[in-house]
Amino acid sequence: MTIQLMPRLRAVKEIWGSSAQQPHLNQLLARLLPTMIRGRRFGSDWHSQAADNDGASFNGSLSANPLEAFVDFHTHGRGMWKWTHYLDIYHRHFQKFIGKEVHVAEVGVYSGGSLEMYKSYFGPKCRVYGVDIREECRSLQNETTKIFIGDQADREFWRRFRQEVPVLDILIDDGGHKTEQQIVTLEEILPHLRPGGVFVCEDVVGEFNGFGAYVAGLAAKLDTCELVRGPAKELSSAAVPFQADIDSIHNYSYVTVIEKRARPIRQFESFTRGTDWAWVPLWERKAAAKS
Repeated sequence: MTIQLMPRLRAVKEIWGSSAQQPHLNQLLARLLPTMIRGRRFGSDWHSQAADNDGASFNGSLSANPLEAFVDFHTHGRGMWKWTHYLDIYHRHFQKFIGKEVHVAEVGVYSGGSLEMYKSYFGPKCRVYGVDIREECRSLQNETTKIFIGDQADREFWRRFRQEVPVLDILIDDGGHKTEQQIVTLEEILPHLRPGGVFVCEDVVGEFNGFGAYVAGLAAKLDTCELVRGPAKELSSAAVPFQADIDSIHNYSYVTVIEKRARPIRQFESFTRGTDWAWVPLWERKAAAKS
């Protein structure tokens, strides 16, 4: 009973601390709760086109995915266990690294099959790092693969990892799948990735799971906006540090992908072009009325 209560007590403590430090944030979340419920209801009532098409697949031209080819032929050797739809997600976000010098880490190497897949996919310039809690995984180490044994929820472990791996482009978290493990891994590694780097967390399963909630809070920072209006209708907003470095956050079924910008930005700008305007913005009418 005590063990079961610990997460709840920790959650209550965090809510209490947040209420004291940022009361406006809790008021905002309370106002947004009905909208979140509305969105969930819309998703629950969604009628899929797959039912109308008897499961017919899209027949358009899609670029070949080398990861699918690897998996199709990998019938013997080191074991690999992935959801099939992950392969398209990987290819979408990883293909820019093919043939280049790329440093890839995977948490939870299991039997090592996926480590072989990454090396085949990226090419001979790929350097792979595996992280696992099981000592037996050291046997997977070779001239192109380095294995680290440690607990992904241990921040001291990640400090040592960063010292030994100063350059990293991609991290795939397929480790313990517990919320705290996933959050610690993200917080310790996302800032460490090189510009243009990609962070992937697999098996984010279940509605309103802990890591999904964390990512929702993180993604909110991408929409931070402090508008500055110029004389010719143009708008700008200075990028907060998170926006300056993080380009996008993608939520797929069971997968979260975060991409860093290739080049940090300082501000967002909204330009205007043309001379004829069909209507005058409300804020401009109010400004004219005051003058």
